[in-house]
Amino acid sequence: MSQADRSWDVETDLLVVGAGAAGMTTSLVAALEGLDVILCEKSDTVGGTTATSAGTIWIPGNRQGLLAGISDSTEAARVYLEALLGEHAADARVDAFLQTGPMMLDYLEQRTSVRFAAPPVHPDYKNLLGAAIGGRALGAVPFDGRKLGKDFERIRAPRREFMVLGGMMVGKADIPALLAPFRNWTNFRHVVGLLGRHLLDRLRYNRGTRLIMGNALVARLFDSLRRSGVDLRYETELTELIRNGDAVVGAVLSSPSGALAIRARKGVVLATGGIGWSRELRDRFFPEAARRFSLAPSCNTGDGLLAAERVDAVIERNFDSPALWMPSSVMTQADGYVSVFPHIMLDRAKPGLLAVNKSGRRFVNEADSYHDFVEAMLRSDSSSVLATPAFLICDRAFIGDYGIGLVHPGTRDLDKFLKAKYLLAGETIEALAENIGVDGGELAQTIERYNRYAESGVDEEFGRGSSELNRFNGDLRNVPNPCLRRVGPGPYYAVAVWPTDLASSAGLCTDSTARVLSSPGTAIPGLYAVGTDSSSIFRGTYPGPGTMIGPAMVFGWCAAMHAAGASAQDEGN
Repeated sequence: MSQADRSWDVETDLLVVGAGAAGMTTSLVAALEGLDVILCEKSDTVGGTTATSAGTIWIPGNRQGLLAGISDSTEAARVYLEALLGEHAADARVDAFLQTGPMMLDYLEQRTSVRFAAPPVHPDYKNLLGAAIGGRALGAVPFDGRKLGKDFERIRAPRREFMVLGGMMVGKADIPALLAPFRNWTNFRHVVGLLGRHLLDRLRYNRGTRLIMGNALVARLFDSLRRSGVDLRYETELTELIRNGDAVVGAVLSSPSGALAIRARKGVVLATGGIGWSRELRDRFFPEAARRFSLAPSCNTGDGLLAAERVDAVIERNFDSPALWMPSSVMTQADGYVSVFPHIMLDRAKPGLLAVNKSGRRFVNEADSYHDFVEAMLRSDSSSVLATPAFLICDRAFIGDYGIGLVHPGTRDLDKFLKAKYLLAGETIEALAENIGVDGGELAQTIERYNRYAESGVDEEFGRGSSELNRFNGDLRNVPNPCLRRVGPGPYYAVAVWPTDLASSAGLCTDSTARVLSSPGTAIPGLYAVGTDSSSIFRGTYPGPGTMIGPAMVFGWCAAMHAAGASAQDEGN
């Protein structure tokens, strides 16, 4: 819409739409650089998909890894990305990401409360030249939500499936102590501390205030935003972008008080969460088998992409995959809540579980990344054999040791999961096969082959347990292969898993400063896109943990810096 002479309700330097990690980083940096910033969030909480994620960011060559004693470099990461992306590694945005990432981290650490630490081991997802075992994937340092006071309620809660005891966050490092609190004094002290803290929290808050993973990252960004002078407006949704000639000069948004026209002197930044639940965009870009479920918040409905298309922006679609995927199981709870549980790493890589498609055969290395697992599902689905849903299969001992999906390790009473048909069971392999609709003979042969591999320690079909990633998520106590052990006597159990999108890769074409393009090399003045509103620099591949949030924050920093240094000519006003 072109309205050069329209009246404006509000004026600011930079208008940012969407308060996930990308939008909050952009707003925070822009404010620190002296700009007036309005940040509009469609929902009544901040955090977007980041709040419900592990909160890991992938930034090669960072100082935090070096402080932890882990050697890495941007040069090694470049070798890795060249092996992964081929000719597309020459994209100027890839170079900008590698060069800018460490600077962005240091900038935030020096000027805000955002802090990251490097775990000693967190492997890249591909076994390629230049891959790292640790140092590139950083986790947000835990945050005390009590510091936010009443604003703690503004942090989007984690997925219900990843909290226990009415709202206590549990991380991977907490699980061994919680499963065996009396094994040693360290475990006991840790569990008592967790439970005591949570009990006190529930006297004042609706959930626990010990924030870890994505919630910690969001809280740290939000804590810094509150001090920065950014005008943060909730329940304010993008309706349209306003142009003056070729330039975007502002936007109209719907707010609790009605339509709001905001003039943005330095530009508008789209950070609305990508494709999300938009039916139009899911139908246009996703394979049919992957359209049913999403891990995005329900308020993510493609607003930024659709508004940008209306001002001649282009959505890039030439990718290996239009989204990053996770296999998820689904269960309707007693209160009607539908749990969509992403099988990230707690069960698939553990010894004694295998995955089969509708033929009753394995189709993937179950211990590979969640994205690669679903990519294999979709490849199988496009052939003559369906893999939607696929089935994770194990024996009763496996559930006792590791759990499966929503069934926690050590769970004795499985009745509610069986009644809900979340768990499908059979006393024999043939009975289980009948319950999941696969050929019993094929399934029996598949399990027989799997058991042979477990005895030898070598998966002759898919190489399970042969990579650093596989072994990291397996059970090192299990020999000779941490990812393989025999499927023992019945009863046997299966859980159906479906392709679900964690985040979209298809997004608006942008340049290395996050400016939106209308055609190759032609930027739309005054319009930026960051996070999943921008097309992925990794083109639908998944290099390692945190390769969505890392670039989202880096290009948020780039957009803010470009806007802060833009000339009047660049602004297009």
